[in-house]
Amino acid sequence: MIKPYALLFALLPLSALGQAPVRLLVKLAPGTEISPVPITAKAMIGVADVDRLSSSLAARYARRITPRKSGVPALYVIEFPPGTDAAAAMNAYRLSGRVARVSLDAMGQGGGDRSFVPDDPHYDKQWGLKNDGTFALSPAVAGADIDMESAWEIEQGSPDVTVAIIDSGVRMQHPDWDDRLWTNTDEIAGNSIDDDGNGFIDDWRGWDFANNDNDPSDDQGHGTNVTTVVAASGNNALGFTGVDLNCKAMVLKALNSANQGWYSWWIDAMYYAIANGADVISMSMGGTDASPEMQDAVDYAVANGVLVVACMMNTNSNTPYFPAALNGVMAVGATEPNDSRAVPFNWSPTSGSNFGSHISVCAPGAYIYGFSHANDVAYTVYWSGTSQATPHVSALAALLKSQQPSRTPAEIRSIIESTAEDQVGDPLEDTPGWDQYHGHGRINAFQALAQFSGVSEAARPLNLELFPNPSRGEMNLRCSTQGTLTFIDGSGREVLRQRVAAGASSLRAELSPGLYTAVLLGSEGQQGSLRVQIQ
Repeated sequence: MIKPYALLFALLPLSALGQAPVRLLVKLAPGTEISPVPITAKAMIGVADVDRLSSSLAARYARRITPRKSGVPALYVIEFPPGTDAAAAMNAYRLSGRVARVSLDAMGQGGGDRSFVPDDPHYDKQWGLKNDGTFALSPAVAGADIDMESAWEIEQGSPDVTVAIIDSGVRMQHPDWDDRLWTNTDEIAGNSIDDDGNGFIDDWRGWDFANNDNDPSDDQGHGTNVTTVVAASGNNALGFTGVDLNCKAMVLKALNSANQGWYSWWIDAMYYAIANGADVISMSMGGTDASPEMQDAVDYAVANGVLVVACMMNTNSNTPYFPAALNGVMAVGATEPNDSRAVPFNWSPTSGSNFGSHISVCAPGAYIYGFSHANDVAYTVYWSGTSQATPHVSALAALLKSQQPSRTPAEIRSIIESTAEDQVGDPLEDTPGWDQYHGHGRINAFQALAQFSGVSEAARPLNLELFPNPSRGEMNLRCSTQGTLTFIDGSGREVLRQRVAAGASSLRAELSPGLYTAVLLGSEGQQGSLRVQIQ
């Protein structure tokens, strides 16, 4: 029986949430001095003018989101009772002289839904990894997968690479994780002390931002499924296998039991992930409210070498959801077992993988099996949504990071996009090159990892040289073979793609001043890249 859990709260104004509290995101003005506050003063932040204002508005909770000693401006979430006049409160903070920006803390939801089906062999259910065309629940086409078995011949991942999964948590005790879940080695478990001084007590296995405690166990199921796709242990004769066979999964719970979450939870989790060494942040969630605070967090991630991957969401529309629509985020759509865009999903006739100008790639996202959050023996639970497509991309990014640890988020993104399979779906949607329904195409893990694998003599790195000439907006370039040259800006967004010939040539490039990554993909699978400064 299909049991849809997708809720519409994220599409409603805050006033429609009934008894929900009013929450504001308050960014302090630069140079504001912050004093220590007593641990019992739950609504104070340590700025006298702001604290007096908060008290007059009956604030009942305040928490700093951005990490201390990071150079990132101080950002707080402050909560007020239901019925508080949010507009008046925001205006009061703006007039205080201590605040650079204040906005509503919006709410979003997870981007997937689930069903239960009869039991059958477990790996055979993972059509997204290997599709032989016999998948029972939906029309399938052999080869409509990410070519994972061939990819594993090249790279199986590293325990030194960490994927932070911001979701509803996981079933922590499931035996098929083995040692795949990240632990904070700077924290002593159970001693009720913040050993590493990061503001989180006993966060030895991640954090629950929804309930503000150190137990990120899954009470809903969404996160357990997503984490299965990334990091289920392989080759252990048990359950399923993840895309990455060795990476660590950092469990950060930021969706509650209703599959909902405040933006402040998500932003807090992002900063936590960056501060604690994540290489990739995977976010299978979205809300319709734009958020400059979340954009700040993405910018901070990119600046610290962390790739952010997020789902497009599931309303079969071009409505932008956040974080997927933020600059620098790799936005992921979902495909069916026959490689078409997933529309509708099995849980609603009006659902479907969202589309739009910000989509990067697509990946398998319908009928994706994973562990149950309720017990250790059920292997019949599957979910469908762009939520399930996203971890396929996040895990591939982790494999690419393992293969070459020096790769930047922009380089990883470029490799995944440039090696995706184009024109595999409905020809009315999956048109040549980038399109708004499939992005650059459905990902192919083998083709992505083969770029630097050494599997053939042709796969050696290319020689690439660029000589900017700002006065004319042109560049002289010299490369060892013909191919596709892509320019990626500091936010990870592709700004130029052009075919180039072997040897010396001139390239017209009307690019804004700034630092770019230029990536050359040769016609025989070779690759070269370099940084170029446009003045």
